[in-house]
Amino acid sequence: MEFLLAGVAACGACLFTNPLEVVKTRMQLQGEMKHWGSYRVHYRNAFHATYTICRRDGLLALQKGLLPALLYQFSMNGIRLGSYSIVERAGYTTTNGRISAVKSTVSGALAGVTGAFLASPVYLVKTHLQTQSHSSISVGHQHQHKGMLHALMTIYQQHGISGLWRGSSSAIPRVIVGSAAQLSTFSSTKQLTNDLQLFRPDSWTVSLAAGMVSSVFVVLAMTPFDVISTRLYNQPVNKAGKGVFYQGYVDCIAKTMKKEGLHGFYKGTGASYFRLGPHTILSLFFWDELSKIYRG
Repeated sequence: MEFLLAGVAACGACLFTNPLEVVKTRMQLQGEMKHWGSYRVHYRNAFHATYTICRRDGLLALQKGLLPALLYQFSMNGIRLGSYSIVERAGYTTTNGRISAVKSTVSGALAGVTGAFLASPVYLVKTHLQTQSHSSISVGHQHQHKGMLHALMTIYQQHGISGLWRGSSSAIPRVIVGSAAQLSTFSSTKQLTNDLQLFRPDSWTVSLAAGMVSSVFVVLAMTPFDVISTRLYNQPVNKAGKGVFYQGYVDCIAKTMKKEGLHGFYKGTGASYFRLGPHTILSLFFWDELSKIYRG
């Protein structure tokens, strides 16, 4: 039941934040492997990107990739948050009754890696679909998928099972950092607010406040890894299934640094916060409240 509650909570958050994920993905791919000033800027910031996408692709384009996004959130966060909840309730994240920063960080990282790897195929498809746009505002490689099932079938037919997990290596460091930062700061902040008696114990405001604090740490820690992950997932591949732009994780880092500098790793930071911030807050809030209802 812990896995189900966590998955439902993440899906609830995804319904609100998927448009922000579309914006974030496109901004991260804008100017890929190009020097600053040498490419046309379609999306100046998160607000301008939202307006541009609505104007050129239509309002519904903000929900592109929603189905694989929901499946990814349900499976990845169901495993991640569910596993962490079980570990936390078993007492493995505490020392002498207090939250251990090291134990909670390691537990969050391990739970995140497992969920991200298993859910990698739908994350791959989600990225491809969210990138699809009108030619006048397109960024990154444009995959010609007609939908989630068509994408999964096409990738499998062309590159087999391994093709469905292409880019999964980039998801591991991304989720290790993000999950560790998220779950450790969430647990620690809940403990701190209860110690300071800022809110009534077990009040929904405790979960909300902890989620808000956690979201800041997640965005700061995760954005560079998220940019690399998006680019590796979205790049085109040759007939052998090898990446055309990047040979692997390290190669992507090196080429991004060479062409775009440090700025390249923080493209779409504003959009990342507008997406990761609310998603972190909502998913952790829903998860904590649903867990309290289930446990009575």
